[in-house]
Amino acid sequence: MLLEKVRVVLNDIKKEYLENVFKRHNRLARTTRAAVQAIGLSMVAPDNPADSATGVFVPDGMDGGKLVKSLRDDFGVTLAGGQDQWNDKVVRIAHLGYVDTFDIIIAILALEKIDLKKFGAQFYLGKDLVAAQEILLEAY
Repeated sequence: MLLEKVRVVLNDIKKEYLENVFKRHNRLARTTRAAVQAIGLSMVAPDNPADSATGVFVPDGMDGGKLVKSLRDDFGVTLAGGQDQWNDKVVRIAHLGYVDTFDIIIAILALEKIDLKKFGAQFYLGKDLVAAQEILLEAY
């Protein structure tokens, strides 16, 4: 079973071409970073972010663990929480694997419109999606 899954993944990479896989991961990472910064969230690694995931600090006074749980339980969107000293202070958005344009848009939309507002953050709705779309258009 595992071997079959590996074959499927390798076949998908072969169809997309490895260079294009890396470009997609980079585009999705830049999209996510632009979106979260547009609504005033601070990145965990602003100077040297990886294309694998974007970690962002939740606003002061907000419980990141409750945010992640609400996204998952109420809306079916899975983000990772922080670990160790950043438990409940950070959320992480992944860009690798089967993640593509609309996965990132949904994650950003859910994070912004649904949960950050629900938990009391103040910012202009939609600013993050405008920033995201500017980068996503590179692929089309």
